[in-house]
Amino acid sequence: MRRGRPEAHGEPRSVLADETEGYLLAHTHRDQAQREAEELCARMPWLTTAQAEELTVHYVRRRLDVTRQLMRDTVRRAEELRREYESRYAELRSALLRRHAAGACAVLACAAGAGSLAAGVLTR
Repeated sequence: MRRGRPEAHGEPRSVLADETEGYLLAHTHRDQAQREAEELCARMPWLTTAQAEELTVHYVRRRLDVTRQLMRDTVRRAEELRREYESRYAELRSALLRRHAAGACAVLACAAGAGSLAAGVLTR
């Protein structure tokens, strides 16, 4: 989810769209965990209905906890990378600006020298 950042076409994403996307993603993960739990219980025919339901609830809860933690870790790492990339970009931009300024100064010094030389040659 990109909170408030512009899309490729320049319009900011709405908060409602982000929340809806998050809800749908969470719902999809829950449904998938439910299916996995039901498949697991189907492979254990000796479980009573109550045991299968309890196992399903436990599995879904645990799976959602793991998914939630993975998402938090991913968000944390993305923030770290963003800070690292922004820092590196600022360094590169600063170095490029210094190089351009040095290059412009060199061109101006050469132009001034050439102008002085040309003026000296023309005034003789």
